[in-house]
Amino acid sequence: MTTPTNRPDPADNTTPPGDLQVSGHHRQLSPAEVAAMEEKIRKIEFAISLVLRIGVILSVSVIGVGLGVMFYHHGDYTSLTGHVSYKTLTSRSTPFPHTLGQLRTSLAHGEGRGIIVLGVFLLILTPILRVAVGVISFLYEKDVPMALITLFVLIVLIGSFFLAGV
Repeated sequence: MTTPTNRPDPADNTTPPGDLQVSGHHRQLSPAEVAAMEEKIRKIEFAISLVLRIGVILSVSVIGVGLGVMFYHHGDYTSLTGHVSYKTLTSRSTPFPHTLGQLRTSLAHGEGRGIIVLGVFLLILTPILRVAVGVISFLYEKDVPMALITLFVLIVLIGSFFLAGV
């Protein structure tokens, strides 16, 4: 809202489209500046969506390959009844890798369960990579305070892995 003198109303906290608020004052952006800002936002949104899509597709593909390898090497898992069955595969006693060392060993032996865990690990890393892209995007926008806050979030996320004993 504006007052009759065409100045912004200080009680109105909204910024009209195309206006840039700097130190409490509004400045009308040129069409070129608006277009440049919209292009930056579009690039950032595209990068973030690309990271998330690639991460999910890659992790699901790796999990699928791991399932294929596991069922190929252990055809007895596919039976629904009998001595060894799907119930055995999903029991708590099935030895899936729980540490990076065990995962490395399992992958070196070509075990399907190691490949599946790698796919799950990639799925967990996908949102963390998205936060890293967020840091880069805020730096690209020259928004240092938000870049620092997002960097702190990234450090906490990475630190939680080490505190969990991964």
